[in-house]
Amino acid sequence: MILVTGATGFVGQALVRHLVSRRRPLRLLLRPGGKPFRLPKGVAIDVAVCDLGDERALAAALRGVTHVVHLIGAERESSRASFERVDVRATRALAEAAAKAKVQRFVYLSHLGADRASAFPLLKAKGIAEALIMNSGVPFTIIRSAVAYGPGDQFVTGLATLLRRTPGIFLMPGDGSMLMQPIWIGDLVEALDIALTYPPLENQVVSIGGPEYLSLRQMVDVLMTALHLKRWIIHMPLGNLKILALILDQWRGFPMPIYWLDYLSTDRTTSLENLPRIFGIIPARFHQQIGFLSGLKKSSPERLGVQEA
Repeated sequence: MILVTGATGFVGQALVRHLVSRRRPLRLLLRPGGKPFRLPKGVAIDVAVCDLGDERALAAALRGVTHVVHLIGAERESSRASFERVDVRATRALAEAAAKAKVQRFVYLSHLGADRASAFPLLKAKGIAEALIMNSGVPFTIIRSAVAYGPGDQFVTGLATLLRRTPGIFLMPGDGSMLMQPIWIGDLVEALDIALTYPPLENQVVSIGGPEYLSLRQMVDVLMTALHLKRWIIHMPLGNLKILALILDQWRGFPMPIYWLDYLSTDRTTSLENLPRIFGIIPARFHQQIGFLSGLKKSSPERLGVQEA
């Protein structure tokens, strides 16, 4: 029995569809009063509605569970995020409960750059969460992923939305030279599935990304071509852009969580060989998988892509 947290989010929904297609027995851990979630039709899936701060309810939710995939994170809440509550305390409670329940493998999805000493709140919280899991006594696999993209993602859909919403110009963070390694959502969930049971990954921290290093400027160029857009690129210091994003986020919503701007502070890459060498996955290239953006509307009131991890 696999328990999945964050099942209503971008990665969570893709993972649930993937595990259902593989006929894995599932239990979804949902927050009381959380985001509505449509269960796959005709498939038997357990659902536990539980606050991760409720120790007794958490123990009940873990009854009979052999594996856990922990996906929840606060970054989807953008400037209203509480990393201490969601990423730190909730992860501590779940990892300790999983150890008591003798869960065989606890898989945690983290970010490239996660570090307890990071100056950036999101990456610091992910680093603390990693340490809590490693010290809990539960067998674990921590996957530090590059930015993932696909229908409903936070980052690439957010970039595309910004390109759509700002006619004539695009505010490029910094000089646009920071390198990224975008990973297709299908490849990420396949890796998460493999990590559940692959013996060499027990008690390991693994970094993964897509098959190419792309600068942010290159990614924007690919998106403009795919969306048939032409924009004049205006370079803006990251600090200034973050202030602007905070203002917009309070007013009408910024198209992506503002913490992604911290992610752009430096290169976010790992070895190109990790996904094929460790997981046996030949990853998809960025330009081949962005067709999902073709249906993106030019102006949309919702905050596209701001979802649970």
